[in-house]
Amino acid sequence: MIEELVTAGVALASVGTVYAMAAARVVKQYERGVVLRLGRLRSGVRGPGFTMIVPFVDRLQKVNMQIVTMPVPGQDGITRDNVTVRVDAVIYFKVVSAADAVIQVEDYRFAVSQMAQTSLRSIIGKSELDDLLSNREKLNQGLELMIDSPAVEWGVSIDRVEIKDVSLPETMKRSMARQAEADRERRARVINADAELQASKKLAEAAGVMSEQPAALQLRLLQTVVAVAAEKNSTLVLPFPVELLRFLERAQQPAQQVAPPASQAQQSSDRTAPTQQSLPEAQQLPIQPQELSAQAQQLLAQWQQSMQEQLPPVETPLDPDFGGSKSGQD
Repeated sequence: MIEELVTAGVALASVGTVYAMAAARVVKQYERGVVLRLGRLRSGVRGPGFTMIVPFVDRLQKVNMQIVTMPVPGQDGITRDNVTVRVDAVIYFKVVSAADAVIQVEDYRFAVSQMAQTSLRSIIGKSELDDLLSNREKLNQGLELMIDSPAVEWGVSIDRVEIKDVSLPETMKRSMARQAEADRERRARVINADAELQASKKLAEAAGVMSEQPAALQLRLLQTVVAVAAEKNSTLVLPFPVELLRFLERAQQPAQQVAPPASQAQQSSDRTAPTQQSLPEAQQLPIQPQELSAQAQQLLAQWQQSMQEQLPPVETPLDPDFGGSKSGQD
């Protein structure tokens, strides 16, 4: 009798162990469990942790509550301004109602993906090319609203939708590149013209200041010469300014004394005394630099003439081969 009781107890324990193993379930922290008992939804959603179900009667389906990142395949479309584009996007969503995600839709991931592709093509047809390229924030908000409206019934919340890339035809890319280049060139010309206007105004002011002080123009000229000569790769032709000549002329002494050369004084000795006495005033007159050469030649010519007048005639023997006169002057 005791042996039968022990055997029954062991069998009952074995059945209990098998039942416990078949009924035990573990739900992770980021999951929720939806229990279907004989095909009917149980009201309560099992939370994370250890839970028990009725074996062969209940079926536990786990739903992931994390945010899902799903890429939307590139969609070809024609914009409102008749430009063919290909747009790629990405969608972020999560399940907020595990029961609705299981009951209301067969596969909520596939449903959200198809809705995102349809909404993206619709957005392409309603927008212009400039909006797709520069006003993406507004398009993202509109796309999010279009997907979120039917997804609420599925127990899914759309967190964010972003347009990743807009692919354009090569011809359109070249046209846009030429347009951008022309715009850049226009702005460069405007900036250059503005710079020329400002520079002309400053140069006019500088010219007004330099006109008051002529020496400033000479200093500016010397600075330009120094700047050009520093490169040492060109030949510099510098005109000599007339103002500098006038400055040097004013710097000279107002009067200069002109004296006869020492060699001429030794040769004339006593015979040139009348000539020197007859021209003392001409020698003592102040002579300007530009008149020095002409007066020196005049004095030399007068001295030679006086020498010829004072020298006596010289008699020379008659040459037998020459039939001329007997007297002559050297």
